[in-house]
Amino acid sequence: MQSRFRDRVAAGRQLAADLAEYAHRPDIVVLALPRGGVPVAYEVARALGAPLDVFLVRKLGVPGQEEVAMGAVATGGVRVLNDSIVRSLGIPREVIDAVTARELEELAHRERLYRGDRPSVDVRGRTVILVDDGLATGATMVAAVRALRQRGPARIVVAVPIAPPETCAALRAEADDVVCTMTPEPFRAVGVWYQDFSQTTDDEVRALLARSAPLGASLP
Repeated sequence: MQSRFRDRVAAGRQLAADLAEYAHRPDIVVLALPRGGVPVAYEVARALGAPLDVFLVRKLGVPGQEEVAMGAVATGGVRVLNDSIVRSLGIPREVIDAVTARELEELAHRERLYRGDRPSVDVRGRTVILVDDGLATGATMVAAVRALRQRGPARIVVAVPIAPPETCAALRAEADDVVCTMTPEPFRAVGVWYQDFSQTTDDEVRALLARSAPLGASLP
C-alpha cells in the first residue's frame, strides 16, 4: 500500500511541492472547495505566495431523488445544468429554478459564514488553482470548473493530493492542467489515504481564511 498523508496540512505541503512552477507569480489565485479543501489550499497558497479564497459549490438535487444531480450552483451565483438529466427526467424549468433559489440561499449563507464582509477574489484574467482534499468521482470538481469558467479566468488548474487515475484523466478534459499528487489503485475512498481525516470545522475554515487575508490583500 502506498504511504498515506498524515493529515490535510501534510497533504497540502506535498501538493504545493508539485505546484512549484506556479510559485510567486502575480497572476495566481488559490481557491479551495470547503470545507476539507481549505487546510490543503492554505498550505498551497502559503507556499506559492498567492491569495486564498473559497469557491463554494452546491449540488442541485432532483426533487425526490436528491442524490441525483441535475446541476450545481457556485460562488457568484453561477449555475451549471446537467442537460441530459434534465431532459431525460423531464424536469420543468420552475422546479429547477425553485431548487436553485434554495441552494443559492444556502450558498450565500456559507459565503457570509466563511468570508464575512470580505469581497471574493477577482479571478478575471488570472490563473486559478482549484484545490480540494481529494476526489472520488470528481463530479463536484467538474461543476466547480465549469462554473469558474464563467467568471473569466485565464487558466484553471485542478490540484488535489489524492484521486483515482481515471478521475484525474477525466478532469483533463475540463481544466487546463490537473495535478494529482497520488493516484493509487485500488482507490477505495479519499479518507483511506489520510491517517487523520477528521472533519474540518467552519471555525477552522474562517480562521485559515482570516490568516491568509493579509497576503491576498497585498496582491493585485
